[in-house]
Amino acid sequence: MPLEITSTANPRVKQLLALRRRRSREQTGQTLVEGFEELSLAVRAGVRPLALYYCPELSDPARLEFVDQMAGEVVRVARPVFERVAYRESPDGWLAVVPAIADDLDALALGPDPLLLVCEGVEKPGNLGAMLRTADAAGMDAVIAAGPVTDWGNPNLIRASKGTVFSVPVASAGADEVRAWLADRAAIVATTPDADELLTEVDLTGPVAIAVGSEKYGLSERFLAAATIRARIPMFGRADSLNVATSAAIAGYEAVRQRMAARKVGPG
Repeated sequence: MPLEITSTANPRVKQLLALRRRRSREQTGQTLVEGFEELSLAVRAGVRPLALYYCPELSDPARLEFVDQMAGEVVRVARPVFERVAYRESPDGWLAVVPAIADDLDALALGPDPLLLVCEGVEKPGNLGAMLRTADAAGMDAVIAAGPVTDWGNPNLIRASKGTVFSVPVASAGADEVRAWLADRAAIVATTPDADELLTEVDLTGPVAIAVGSEKYGLSERFLAAATIRARIPMFGRADSLNVATSAAIAGYEAVRQRMAARKVGPG
């Protein structure tokens, strides 16, 4: 029989709430995954939850068989308790504690002609999560946070990524370290509205790191100076910029388009 929690005063409630804070995630080496779809993707990607908390009252009955697939600790939770620990407005009854997401830059294993996405100083977890979804769909080799403001284990980032933070290799490091690491691995294509060359005119078929900058300031001058080439997305309206996640998606799929044309292959 699984352990059951019926009181919001249970010490585990405090522990789960603590994992919303970055310091607690870093101290424990753990993070949270909420939502059945996100958790399912994480498990398919090889994540092994340390503890699963589920609420039958909130869950689709057809999904309860998922409990039997868990090798770690399983805890049944009463609805008031789950609604206390959930960070979603409309929880679906699934929450897990999982190991921290590995983000060592030097541990990234790259194949030939890697396609990378570098995010310098991007602040909003929602934007990082959206970029991870693009990277997963486009088959990018990795997403690298340069000068990270948030951590990959941020529950809101995990939610925005729909769990793809577990399927796409990620890394974090200082901006200078990222630039040095890329030096002999990939050409840096800096996206900036001030560039003369259009993104569609840049060869993205080789080893490439598409770099996007912070929501407010874009890429730093040091990153722009280190770029192999600067490129802008064709824009024909009155607005002079795009959301950073949208820019990353456009640039990523321009690279995919070019690679598919060069290799005459379709998605696998």
